[in-house]
Amino acid sequence: QVQLVESGGGLVQAGGSLRLSCAASGRTFRSYAMGWIRQAPGKEREFVAAINWNGGSTNYADSLKGRFTISRDNAKNTVYLQMDSLKPEDTAVYYCTADDNYYRLGLNEYDYWGQGTQVTVSS
Repeated sequence: QVQLVESGGGLVQAGGSLRLSCAASGRTFRSYAMGWIRQAPGKEREFVAAINWNGGSTNYADSLKGRFTISRDNAKNTVYLQMDSLKPEDTAVYYCTADDNYYRLGLNEYDYWGQGTQVTVSS
């Protein structure tokens, strides 16, 4: 089992930046690939980004490449999502995810997820 707690969401103007954090506890953090998904009102949850156990591989939704960056610090049991050049359409609840299979995260499949953090981008 792994527990995930997101933080760092908030209200930001278009063009601004936010960094989300996800603190993990439970089983060994480095055993898991980590990711982020998001869900906007009235829409399905969509894949945002994933990172493998040691940070050597990352994967992003095509529409977000170049604006979002995922990273992890295994010493702190934390994964991050740096979001730059934010747009109103990035408004959503962002969830941290974990799975022992990195490739499943890219398919929007995962065993664990957090409670989410709201990101609102104003125009």
